Amino acid sequence: MGDVTVLIERARDGDAAAFDQIFKLLYPELRSAAHRRLSRNVRDDAFATTALVNECYLKLVRRGSLTPGDRAHFLAYAATVMRSIIVDAARQAQAERHGGDAAHVPLDTHLVETLPGAAEEIIDVHTALEELARIDARLVRVVEMRYFGGMSDEEIGAALDVSDRTVRRDWEKARLLLAHALRS
Repeated sequence: MGDVTVLIERARDGDAAAFDQIFKLLYPELRSAAHRRLSRNVRDDAFATTALVNECYLKLVRRGSLTPGDRAHFLAYAATVMRSIIVDAARQAQAERHGGDAAHVPLDTHLVETLPGAAEEIIDVHTALEELARIDARLVRVVEMRYFGGMSDEEIGAALDVSDRTVRRDWEKARLLLAHALRS
């Protein structure tokens, strides 16, 4: 864990090799999170998992700056990026299904092909999360890290600097609010 923190500091100072090393060290965890999130909705799960993690890497590289302070923060940041990739893919799949000409062209079109059955659900969850962010942004971060990032309560607590008990309470509150929003 300390290695990741040191590498993050080096990456923040502009060391591109350090960023690659961070991704290499955390790749199994990122892949596991992507697998858990996609396993319910895809036809070719192994390929989609790899595609999602690779898209995440490319988006992080394109941003050019690394702000997380440690491993937990990096995984939280990656969860947010994975959420945006999944939502973008779902939007494109939904637009294609409705005959629209989506302007967004992802680097890996196979990811889009794997999500059509879940596109509406993903967009509904995303919309509900945007509404929830107006009420409590921390609840959204908890959902992102747990639902999209597959992080444990302890990891989320470390990333948000709160206790794991607070994370569990936030998760329950977010689930209730999201369930209500999704029923409406």
